[in-house]
This record gives sequence, structure tokens and C-alpha cells, in this order.
Amino acid sequence: MAHMATLPSLEALKEQAKRLRETLARQGSEINHSKALELLAGQFGFRDWNTLHAAVGNRPPKPVLAIGSKVSGHYLGQAFTGEIIAIQALTSVHGKYRVTFDFDEPVDVVTFESFSAYRKRVTVTLDEDGRTVEKTSNGRPHMVLA
Repeated sequence: MAHMATLPSLEALKEQAKRLRETLARQGSEINHSKALELLAGQFGFRDWNTLHAAVGNRPPKPVLAIGSKVSGHYLGQAFTGEIIAIQALTSVHGKYRVTFDFDEPVDVVTFESFSAYRKRVTVTLDEDGRTVEKTSNGRPHMVLA
């Protein structure tokens, strides 16, 4: 069975099922939406759509992204607390948000001991899980919300 953290949202799963139906229809194999959902559940290692739906629905809630929300997490490996001061849903990319944070305390964004560069306000692109797609050289996301 798929690991819970790797499961897409219900909306994303339904969109995948819709694309599956459209692709199969173009290839001459038409199926109904229910069948597409069942096939998708099988691809994620679940017995049926109801089981997958329950698993996705029982996940912990995703971070709430709203102006004025107090948040915490890590930015470039440094712990932070702060406030969301701007947010924009990116219409060109589903499930991505451009978010501006005002940190309570400035965060040093440089890892050299002999040099520092502090940022109190940053703007990043986050996914629905509160992580940036961009990664540091060690493979960690630039920002991860707690």
C-alpha cells in the first residue's frame, strides 16, 4: 500500500481519473468515471476507491495558507516563526502558491561561518504540503512549514 505522505489530495486524484478516462477514450477504450477511480486506487496499491478515499481523507490537515496566519518551519535549514503577509495561487501550476513571509526574527541564509546574510521577509513558491519545489545543494526543500 502507498505511504500516506505520498498520496495526492482528493482533488488531484479525481483530476487524474478524469485524465485517465480522456486518454483511454482517445485510444478507443471508453470507461466511466467510477471505473477510472477504481483503476487509480489500484495504481496506488489500494483495494478500491472507497479505501483510497478514506486513506486520503484521514490524513492530517495540510498547513493553512492565509494572510495573517502564524506559521513555523525551516527556511534554508534555519528554524523560523512568522506571519504570512501575501499569498497568490498560481493559476499556471495546480496546487502551487506564491507566499510572502515576515519572520519574527531574521534568518541567516548563508552557511559560511565568516559571512552572514539575514532575511526577515522572503517570498517562495509552496506546494499543497507546505514545501518548496526548489531544493538546496543537499537536496532539502528551501522551505518546509511545520
